[in-house]
Amino acid sequence: MNSTVNTTQIKPCTLTELAAIYGIGVKTMKKWITPHQPAIGEKHGRIYTALQVKIIFEKLGLPGVASG
Repeated sequence: MNSTVNTTQIKPCTLTELAAIYGIGVKTMKKWITPHQPAIGEKHGRIYTALQVKIIFEKLGLPGVASG
């Protein structure tokens, strides 16, 4: 069993919602996502799918979890 409790739910999100989850601005979120765009793929309208959000979390780390 995983000893870390993760309360972040993976669901479809807009860029604005993702930025709010990470506690950063939309412009910064765009900069963070841009290098990973080939793995993430294109948004569907204004929304990233749940699978894309999962990939973003894997690439950027879970929101609110200090790394290292």
